[in-house]
Amino acid sequence: MSVEIKVPQAGESITEVQIGEWFKTVGDSVAVDEAVVELETDKASMEVPAPVAGKLSKVLKQAGDTARVGDVIAVIEPLLDAARAPAGAKPPARPVPETAAPVAPAKTAPAATAAEHPAAKSAAEPRVMPAARRALAEHGLGPGEVRPSGPGGRLLKEDVAAHVAGRGPAAPASADGAAHAPAEAAGGRHEEIVPMSMLRRRIAQRLVEAQHSGALLTTFNEIDMSAVLRLRAERGEAFEKKYDVKLGFMSFFVKAAVDALKRIPEVNAEVRLIDGAPHIVFRNFYDVGVAVSTDRGLVVPVIRNAERLSFAEIEVRIGDLARRARERKITVEELQGGTFTISNGGVFGSLMSTPIINPPQSGILGLHAIQDRPVALGGQVVIRPMMYVALTYDHRIIDGRESVTFLKRIKECVEDPTRMLLEI
Repeated sequence: MSVEIKVPQAGESITEVQIGEWFKTVGDSVAVDEAVVELETDKASMEVPAPVAGKLSKVLKQAGDTARVGDVIAVIEPLLDAARAPAGAKPPARPVPETAAPVAPAKTAPAATAAEHPAAKSAAEPRVMPAARRALAEHGLGPGEVRPSGPGGRLLKEDVAAHVAGRGPAAPASADGAAHAPAEAAGGRHEEIVPMSMLRRRIAQRLVEAQHSGALLTTFNEIDMSAVLRLRAERGEAFEKKYDVKLGFMSFFVKAAVDALKRIPEVNAEVRLIDGAPHIVFRNFYDVGVAVSTDRGLVVPVIRNAERLSFAEIEVRIGDLARRARERKITVEELQGGTFTISNGGVFGSLMSTPIINPPQSGILGLHAIQDRPVALGGQVVIRPMMYVALTYDHRIIDGRESVTFLKRIKECVEDPTRMLLEI
């Protein structure tokens, strides 16, 4: 009897998912608990394993399609049924032949079909991420032509870009396998239409929600990073030897944020409707979200009870959460429930920005690039490594005095880290 693969429950508030990458095509054999398809939710990705061993006989949803929790998205013909079949009996007919092309988004650039690559997909062929699949189709490449570097042997978009840069760009392949210029090449203009991912939809929804529901303002300050840079230069090597993790910038800002949040509790609070009336909910715990950029968009893993963690524990936690977020192995629970967020646009070279809060939080700290700049110090002009910082806050519960005081405390703690150790 056929066994259905259904969309599993992915979290309390998640009712809809988007089909990501199919790891198997119709006719492929699957083992028990082997990953068959990747699903994307508005918070994280998850792999769905095969409930039984057998052959994938039907794919009912293609990459890019949406499905609700409980929907049937594929069917497996178990090996058990085949074993019970009478000798000489023909296998049940399948609506799609075994040489069918891998499932691909209907509106993306044309992907290579099984007719172009008649050899069956080998076990050594890498898993191709959706962005990489589009890049392969754009340059007329097959998965076996590019060396993967992603976790678990996954082929990333960056791998395709590196391959193309090494040999020069390739023209897209036509349906008959011949390379050709895009049909729009004569005018030099073309469009590519791809489905918006569930994560991207959720990001868009929450950003609009934040601007519509809160009274957002941003205040700025600048921080002299000399003390942190000097401390990292003097103690960084010993720190790494002892804790097996590098001493980064983020642990200083997480510790400074916790210190400032304790002094200005409104920034760690939220507005909540209770019995139809707005209330301010103050928290005595500090769950700090750290924004991480992935190939699917920005996600914000949460460091729980940051006030209880040491510098080393914070660095280890950040490294682990960021790695698993980029590998799509982070859980939904690890992306929920933060009380304050820190976003570091400086890693991309941003000099100044106004971050948007992550509802229902009331504040977000934006970090920026460190640049040597002339500053007045002790009546003299000196060169110092300076960073602009920004605090976007909800003016419904945080006034200008509190926002400025909060950011000033961040500045004091980072410019003199011993304050955080001595709690002064």
